[in-house]
This record gives sequence, C-alpha cells and structure tokens, in this order.
Amino acid sequence: MKQGMFDKMSEVLIPIAGRLNNNRYLTVLRDAFMLAFPLTIFGSIAVVLMNLPFLNKIMDENAVAVFRNALNVAPQATMSIMTLFVVFGIGYYLSRSYEVEAVFGGVIALASFLVLTPFIVEPEGQEAIQNVLSLDRLGAKGMFLGMITGFLSAEIYRRIVQRELTIKMPDGVPPAVAKSFSALIPALITLTFFLVLNIVVTQLLDTNMHDVIYTLVQAPLVGLGSGIVPTLIAVFFIQILWFFGLHGQIIINSVMDPIWNTLAIENLNSYTATGEVPHIISKPFMEIYTVGMGGTGMTLAVVLAILLFMKSRQMKQVAKLGLGPGLFNVNEPIIFGLPIVMNPMIIVPWILAPMVTTAFTYFVMAAGIVPPPTGVTVPWTVPIVINGIMATNSIWGGLLQIVNLLIVFAIWFPFLKIIDRVNVQKEHTEDSNPSD
Repeated sequence: MKQGMFDKMSEVLIPIAGRLNNNRYLTVLRDAFMLAFPLTIFGSIAVVLMNLPFLNKIMDENAVAVFRNALNVAPQATMSIMTLFVVFGIGYYLSRSYEVEAVFGGVIALASFLVLTPFIVEPEGQEAIQNVLSLDRLGAKGMFLGMITGFLSAEIYRRIVQRELTIKMPDGVPPAVAKSFSALIPALITLTFFLVLNIVVTQLLDTNMHDVIYTLVQAPLVGLGSGIVPTLIAVFFIQILWFFGLHGQIIINSVMDPIWNTLAIENLNSYTATGEVPHIISKPFMEIYTVGMGGTGMTLAVVLAILLFMKSRQMKQVAKLGLGPGLFNVNEPIIFGLPIVMNPMIIVPWILAPMVTTAFTYFVMAAGIVPPPTGVTVPWTVPIVINGIMATNSIWGGLLQIVNLLIVFAIWFPFLKIIDRVNVQKEHTEDSNPSD
C-alpha cells in the first residue's frame, strides 16, 4: 500500500474517529458502563465460584445447593440490575458535562426509568403479582430503554436548570438544602413528562415502554450485534484506527458496548438459570478472545515470535520491553515501539490476524467444541489461558486461546522475518560504519 493511500485514508478516518471519540453522548455512555464495572466484577467472581466444576466432588448435592444459594445474591444485586447503575451513570455524567448538579441528574434519571417500569410480574399460567419489580427489566431486557431514558431525562433536567427555572434559597441556607430546592422544579417537570408518557403508553396503547423499546429497538440491534459479520467489521475498524494511532477500542466500543454488554447479561441470566449460553458474541467474547490475548491485535504472539526467532537487536529490545506488559494484555510498547502505527509492512497481519482468530473462535464455539463465555466479567488484565478458563468456566476456553495464539504467530511470522532481515542488514551496516 502506497504512502499516498495512507494519506487518503487518514484524511477520511481521522476526522470521523475524532468526532466519535469526542462525542459527548458516547463519552457519557462509556463512563456510565465503567461505573458499573467494579460491581459486575464482584458479581462475576460469585458466579465463577458458584459454578466451579469440581464442587460436586468435594461437597454433596445438598451442600452445593446451599453454597450456591448463599452466593446467588451477589450477581442478583450487581449484574442482574446493571441497567440501574448505567441509567444513574448516564444521568450523572451527562449532567456533569453540562456543569449542572450531577447527583440530581443521576437520581432523576433513575426515577424516570422506574416511572416507565411496570411494578408487576405476570408468571405464565399464574395470577399477576403486584408491587414487585422483575429483574429482567432492571437488567438485560431494560438496557436500551434505560439508556434512552437516562439521556432524555438528563437533557430535560439540565435545560430547565440552565434556564434558571429553579428555586433560589437565601444565602444562609445550608448548601445541601439549597441544592435540593434548586433541583425541585427540574425534577417535577422531568418526572411529570415521563409519568404522562407512561400513562399514554399503558392506558391508551395497553402496553409499556419496556416492551415497546425492546421490540422495536433492542431486539433488532442485539440480533444484529450478535452476528459474526458485524463483529468482524467492528474488529476491522478497531485495528485500522489503531494503525493510524487512534485508540480503536475506545472509539468502536463506545458504539458497540451497549449491544455486547446486553448480550453478556442475557448469557449470564440464562447460564445461572439453566446452564445454557444463548449467544456466542458478547462483551466477554470480545475482551477475552481479542484484547485478552496480549492486548489489541493479540500481539503476545508477536512478542514471542521476535524473542524466539528474530535476530534484530532493535526488535528483540522492543520485545523484551513488551513481554511483561503483554502478559497482562497491555501492548502499547509493541504498538509504538515496533512500530505498528503507520508501518506499511505490518498492516496486513495487524488487520488479518484478529479477524481470522475471531472468526475461528466463533465457528469453534458455534460447533460446540468450546463453550462460549458465560457472561461473567473478567478483568481484561488477567493473563491468557486463565482468563479464557474463567470466562467460559471450561479448560477448553483457555486451550482455545493457545490455538489462537499459534494462528496469530503463523500469520505474523513471514512479515516479521522480512522486517527482521531489513533491520539486521541495517544494524550490520551501522556496525561496519560507526559514526565518528
């Protein structure tokens, strides 16, 4: 690929990536999901412990049931109600971005979402149960309504505040009291809007906003995002953006994370209830079988190939610096030290290897050879093999990563040999003609 082609691609991609990266709503959405991250980690640890494969060998059946029931509250109180944390986070961070009182933006968003949520559960073949909330609506099934409500309520709230339609208290009033009164009118107007909307939908249309948004928006998007073709397109753009020095994960994940996280929650709910995992593609799939193999582009295999088979002193020095971080899936030393950014000799394996291994992983899991990730959240810094076993609750998940590592190794090797040969020749010339 000629340099002129790089320049043309840069002119197109960099402005688009910059707008996405700096978009207020995508930034808020990313921060809102990160707000829930520590909580989902806690819930995921409990799920992993509940489903350890050797439990039935060290405990009898009743003891296993008691153990699982004791821990089951952890995922229910965290991952199963993740939408609540995301809604609050959207309201909080969006309000803060407009420099209005962020806490009230968060709680108003949360209350607005609950106004649209039915306080009734209708078990199949049984009488409806009043004054209760379904975990489904607070988790995966309510995710997209939660995001829409969070953004809309925060926008209404901040516009009212910025137009100074607030109650101003005298200077001597304690700050906490003054802030509460200041948020009173914006809260009343915002919540009234969602109450009227709920009345219209429930009374006139005889349904609820959860079912409307799930049917019209969430189900089609989740169905699209769970396919291999859209996933490969996302991987391609992550890699191409990184090639131009832009953080592909932050940019693409800002768009795809709502879908991938929803799929992960659905997987976890199904796995804890039935032991079955309905979706292959999910947030853990993307983390464990792309980033979780040495960082973006799965470059741990590149580091090992350089250390074992290359001769260039420069490349070996970079690989030595990148090995430690690479074991924990941090690969900036390789991206910028090899370098990968704007290096035409590397663009082919850089883009090809992750796409091949992502497709291979998908089809291996679709064939039932390796179980897909259960939906538990594994920190992306957990080393390869360990994170694969934790994510799938199977040793096969870790072994698949080793196979993927070999695939990446094979794709990169001929390109690395060419670069190594060029670097060795250059280093030999420099040694033969030392500067004065």
